[in-house]
Amino acid sequence: MASSIPSGSGKSASSLFSADEVRGLTSALAAFILWGVAPIYFKWVSHVSPLEIISHRVVWTIVFVLLIIAFTKKFNEFLTIFRDRKRLGVFLMTTIFIGGNWLTFIWAINNDRILEASLGYYINPLVNIMLGMVFLGERLNRWQTVSVLLAIVAVTLLTIQAGVLPWVSLVLAFSFGFYALLRKKTPTDSAVGLAVETTLMLPLALGFLLYLSFTADPEIAGVTFGPGFRYEAESILLLFGTGIVTAMPLMLFATAARYLKLTTIGVLQYLAPTMHVVIAVYLYNEPFDQSRLLAFGLIWLGLIIYSVDGYRNRKRVAQ
Repeated sequence: MASSIPSGSGKSASSLFSADEVRGLTSALAAFILWGVAPIYFKWVSHVSPLEIISHRVVWTIVFVLLIIAFTKKFNEFLTIFRDRKRLGVFLMTTIFIGGNWLTFIWAINNDRILEASLGYYINPLVNIMLGMVFLGERLNRWQTVSVLLAIVAVTLLTIQAGVLPWVSLVLAFSFGFYALLRKKTPTDSAVGLAVETTLMLPLALGFLLYLSFTADPEIAGVTFGPGFRYEAESILLLFGTGIVTAMPLMLFATAARYLKLTTIGVLQYLAPTMHVVIAVYLYNEPFDQSRLLAFGLIWLGLIIYSVDGYRNRKRVAQ
């Protein structure tokens, strides 16, 4: 009996997905799972100061991504950005935002505030809506407005309960939101863009590590090489690995974005912060009381409304 699936579709009769869709789904799941378990990895080096961790992260990330862009023959594209003052200026701003995001995330993990960090990544899509309205002239529809208002109520409840703004959540949400906004204005290959950003951070990172290496105080020197070296090889290897931990999910995400619909990626992106919640509560025993449950519930409700509305709008456009 002849197959009812067209031969050019890339799907077999026994498969629900094309080869490209399978590749995209596999890449997306791998990326979000790696981002989801990142708190465990950085917890392993939480005895190191956040500034030292991020300095190593910059150094070893640039080594990794430069190898990738050299292998993929995109080195000329990388160098071209440094000859374009306008694009380089935009990348200087994205570097500040992503650097602040990394530092805040690592600080949160070191200080047992993974739940706050996860909330930031839940809020991020709703922050993107607000930034689009303010900077791109986009208008909120009724359901998007409801989603944003629910996020505002959730942050207000957390502020009242704790007595202070949940600044970790807000810094992570807005720093990544502005980062995405600026990168949208300067579309670049993900590996090339990350290479530019880490190159711009490199002087500060190397300067800080050199300072630690030659400081007279071994308690400040941390795990860097030099007179202050005091940690075992395991810590050094983990810090080397931060380059792979940083770059690999981004490469996988770029592959997923090439083969999957935005609606599919939009649903999958909540996998990482959900894993953060589970890790924070069940692995590191962070408190998840009723006030936090209510706040997270409001955010989840807002995201459900946002996702359903987005799906309906895209379906309407497709028709």
